[in-house]
Amino acid sequence: MRPWVYALIAALLNTCSETPPLLDQIRERGELRVVTRYSPTTYEIGPEGPQGLEFDLVKGFAEELGVTLVIDTVDAVSEVLPKLLAGEADMAAAGLSVTDSRRDFVDFGHPYATSDMHLVYRLGTGRPRGIADLVGRQIEVVAGSSHADMLASLAAQFPGLEWKETADAEVAELLEKVAKGEIDYTIADSTIFNIQRHFYPELRVALDLRVADPVAWAFPKGSDRLLALADDYLIRARRQGTLAQIEDRYYGHVERFDYVGTRAFIRHYKGRLPQYRKLFEQAGEAYGIDWRLLAAIGYQESHWRPQAVSPTGVRGIMMLTRATAEYLAIEDRVDPASSISGGAQFFAEQLERLPESVPQPDRTWMALAAYNVGFLHLMDARRIVEWQGGDPDSWIDVSETLPLLARERWYSKVDHGYARGWEPVLYVDNIRNYYNIICWLTENEAESEALETLE
Repeated sequence: MRPWVYALIAALLNTCSETPPLLDQIRERGELRVVTRYSPTTYEIGPEGPQGLEFDLVKGFAEELGVTLVIDTVDAVSEVLPKLLAGEADMAAAGLSVTDSRRDFVDFGHPYATSDMHLVYRLGTGRPRGIADLVGRQIEVVAGSSHADMLASLAAQFPGLEWKETADAEVAELLEKVAKGEIDYTIADSTIFNIQRHFYPELRVALDLRVADPVAWAFPKGSDRLLALADDYLIRARRQGTLAQIEDRYYGHVERFDYVGTRAFIRHYKGRLPQYRKLFEQAGEAYGIDWRLLAAIGYQESHWRPQAVSPTGVRGIMMLTRATAEYLAIEDRVDPASSISGGAQFFAEQLERLPESVPQPDRTWMALAAYNVGFLHLMDARRIVEWQGGDPDSWIDVSETLPLLARERWYSKVDHGYARGWEPVLYVDNIRNYYNIICWLTENEAESEALETLE
């Protein structure tokens, strides 16, 4: 949305009669109304309900205020500030970059994150060396975004620069268009790019248009008391490690990107998984586990190869040890049905063995680590976390102490000795990536099937 539209809305609001301070209104009604975007980096509906970095953060803020959180989602970034300025929300938690044009109409709180602004292209189409190379090329960005503002500022220096602004698509859709060759370039913040590049491994960063953009919550002008409380909450969340835990929950697994490995995974998803998908689905139903997570474990273990054998003697799709197979009464570890069912049972048992105090999704990540390194070694790592004053129920804390099990200074103090503690950390990260890609691929399958039915 253009700045003059914000100005018009603000002018209309200024004609209204004087109202009580916003914080008083929130406490009076017992609700904090928040507008956000439906996006992987902000808010979405997951298997267990609402989730997302913005959702988790603002939920904690509402609890601190002692009020109920009411979420209002919009599909496009251009719809966020109009909702806020029209009084339909008390604040915006939508992954908004702090820009001068937005500051004219809203107040921003303390930045809780930063994001780089990438110009993205498709591998093999020629990487631009500078902005001048963009002249005459197809560029599409989200309307009303900081990306559109950036192009407008660049156009002053490069008069031939042209682009299209779209109000009915989000950045993820524009990245897909670049990957398919439908447009030459788009602009994406590093947070969404780091997620989407796993789905489209051909995408590359051409240029960094801006680095370390501050990201913050937005508030109506004059809501100083509410903004001050939000700032205090976010500063404490950073200092106490709560923000780091939330960031790890959603982004901790996307930092390491393997272009070749991702392309191979998508190829194997199409070529190998169909043979075993039904077995994963049946095992998931039998043990109450998302079959896509079991499939991700299977890929990490064996790349879905039933005859796989490791140098240490573990075998099959789920790479069961001889001792584990005997415990599960499995006679043939390379039989796909037996291996997948056994792996699902063994993983379910790791979930059950963890203390009830461990919440999701940390519970799943710890159970995966136990599947890899052994439950008792995981408990040793949790004990080290306690010694260091951390939270043993937090995966981010446990993941930092697991590698210590390979150091004599630490493994000599715990009950079960040495372990290659860095391996389960990488193991969990890989499975989280594979799981996200499988979810994305299967959801796209469902959409395609629905369209075919309509046709």
